[in-house]
Amino acid sequence: MSDVPEMEIDAVTDAAPAPTAAMLAIGDEILSGRTKDRNIGHLAGLLTLSGIDLKEVRIVADDTDSIVGALNALRGAYDFVFTSGGIGPTHDDITADAIGAAFGIPVTAHPEATERLVAYYRSRDLPYTEARQRMARTPKGASLIDNPVSVAPGFRVENVFVMAGVPSIFGAMLDNVLPTLPSGAVMKSVAVVCPFGEGDIGGPLGEIQKRHPGTAIGSYPKFDGSRYSTELVIRSRDEAAIEAARVEITAMIDGLGPRA
Repeated sequence: MSDVPEMEIDAVTDAAPAPTAAMLAIGDEILSGRTKDRNIGHLAGLLTLSGIDLKEVRIVADDTDSIVGALNALRGAYDFVFTSGGIGPTHDDITADAIGAAFGIPVTAHPEATERLVAYYRSRDLPYTEARQRMARTPKGASLIDNPVSVAPGFRVENVFVMAGVPSIFGAMLDNVLPTLPSGAVMKSVAVVCPFGEGDIGGPLGEIQKRHPGTAIGSYPKFDGSRYSTELVIRSRDEAAIEAARVEITAMIDGLGPRA
């Protein structure tokens, strides 16, 4: 991510009930154990800090009937539903079609998504193949969710937010979604640029997070073609908590010394 927006979320009164949410994680690889899901915990932490109550999580296979059944149950029971997985370019990426089936809406190539993808692959001198074209398909009338990591967007239909399963992309899309939702309190964020890759900072950053449970610290890897770096985003409703975490993160980065 190059630009991480400040979280600007309207506060609700103490008397107002907190919005509710559910998550639908999609993928055979999760159920088989091949992939260890990281998106559930990430979403849960950010929703908690946003004053949105995550009430239910379901994991389903890459099966249209399973996705449709679960989605229809969740979207009627909660204010928001967040899905992850199944919107890539391969044959088993069937989430867009399943979402369309759940809502009874035809799935077509989204004009703006197509435009973004065509420009992206043209800039890299890569063909816009039939497989890549699949990533522009959404239920008709869907609005797009920006993807600052790899361009291919997610999308929203009514109260359902459909996002990628790759954790870094899921997190980046979620950063674009959360500021648009009502919540129980104002969320603030601060970005810290780190010249080291996630492999260098993962351990100490995890310890810092444990010492600052009132914050959510997001890690977003970047690659400029020759070296890795990381953008760290600290979120909390408490400015003092953000500053305390920021001080520790800055000290951690300084302690690693100059980048070789």
